[in-house]
Amino acid sequence: MGLWDKLLSAFTVDTFTHSFLYLKMSREQLVVQRAKKAFQTGKTKPLEYRIHQLKSLYRFVSERRKDIADAVKRDLNKSEHGTELFETLGLEGEINLAIERLAEWAAPRPVEKNLLTIADNVYVQPEPLGVVLIIGAWNYPWAVTLQPLVGAIAAGNAAIIKPSEVSPNSAKVMEELLPLYLDKDLYPVVTGGVSETQELLKQRFDHVFYTGSSAVGKLVMQAAAQHLTPVTLELGGKSPCYIDKNCDLAVACRRITWGKFVNCGQTCIAPDYILCESSIQNQVVEEIRKSIKEFYTDNPKTFEDYGRIINKRHFKRVMALMEGSTVVIGGESDESECYIAPTVLKDVTAESRVMQEEIFGPVLPIITVSGVDEAIQFINEREKPLVVYVFSPDNKLVRRVIAETSSGALLANDCLVHFCVSALPFGGVGNSGMGCYHGRHSFNQFSHLRSCLIKKLKLESINNMRYPPHTASKMTWARFLLLKQINLGKLRRMALLVAFAALTAVIVQVR
Repeated sequence: MGLWDKLLSAFTVDTFTHSFLYLKMSREQLVVQRAKKAFQTGKTKPLEYRIHQLKSLYRFVSERRKDIADAVKRDLNKSEHGTELFETLGLEGEINLAIERLAEWAAPRPVEKNLLTIADNVYVQPEPLGVVLIIGAWNYPWAVTLQPLVGAIAAGNAAIIKPSEVSPNSAKVMEELLPLYLDKDLYPVVTGGVSETQELLKQRFDHVFYTGSSAVGKLVMQAAAQHLTPVTLELGGKSPCYIDKNCDLAVACRRITWGKFVNCGQTCIAPDYILCESSIQNQVVEEIRKSIKEFYTDNPKTFEDYGRIINKRHFKRVMALMEGSTVVIGGESDESECYIAPTVLKDVTAESRVMQEEIFGPVLPIITVSGVDEAIQFINEREKPLVVYVFSPDNKLVRRVIAETSSGALLANDCLVHFCVSALPFGGVGNSGMGCYHGRHSFNQFSHLRSCLIKKLKLESINNMRYPPHTASKMTWARFLLLKQINLGKLRRMALLVAFAALTAVIVQVR
């Protein structure tokens, strides 16, 4: 048989069909298929492999710091130090924490038993979900894209990374450089716009993690529902900030000014609007004016640490939101540079245009209320926000706001800083999102917490009570065995106490 005949005999109908289907696959389909195939090898299961990938991710952030900063500068006009503070520093902390605690997070988690299972091994075993999709946002293109990736890697998943096309320079750097450090098949970067994202969402994933607007979040959830894929939605909303008239207004307004205007107001957890009594409105305005000058000088446009709106479409949107409101600070703009000065609006009402959507820009409206009662009512009449901010020296008032409102988080007497506490779950509720991440919460979010019970093939006489026929006497035993919870930790402590008491008694007797 000649070479040509051998090739023809080897090229079966199945191989032809497979090759034809492969050629018809989109780029996104091929990437997902490669990730699934790589995940099915089981190479992500060992903790050593996960730690190696996490260390490689840390090396990427550390060695490519300049490339990252340059990209963010071109996208958002953020300074190098600003990028380190708000993008990479927290990311490095999350990676280090995951490396340090991974063995603890991934270990079986014993649970309380009842009398029926007291001799059994009962625990929760975290296991990888599979292949996940992470869709990042443009406002913090590195932090909100790679921090979820830390949890996905730690939990043993493969992850498709889709950076936002709205921050194109960061997306390009991520696409070009991240594969030099991480496994290319397990953690590929897919760039592109709406059509590429839609094609990705047609594929079947084991989890989808999306950061962005509520409107797009609904579309992501709708697409995921076709495959019954669970989702984490990190959204936003209008986060209110109530200022108690009895607080130190200089300190409160300084912290609010920082939280609002950092990254040119393009922060999902930025205070969206202020609620305060009319008697302190003018003082609040003046204190914010002082803080803007302190942070950004008399001319924020020329100041290195004051950013720009991401693009002209968002510039026009933010400028339109100010229509019909009274500008008391700022208001200057330059469309050619996508520059909007730090701006404060006074005497805003619930019907004002600026109150109809999340601002996501350097515009801070002030709405006057009669006190905390009206502030709470105002908050509760609207969608649940990502954060509720309250500034007050009165702990009773703060606890009341906690008790009578609902939000993803509540922060008293400061802004934004809860984001950097890895022990706190970061996420929204209702219209501001679902699911959470950071630290161990990221690991749990990307894990299936599998219930495990291992019983011995002994003590069958005890099990007889669950087998037919079900008599009254069996039911009595069933109630006792099933309803009586056993806290083994407490029993161990009691046993140690008894043993210690017995040992003490023996020592005393010997003496």
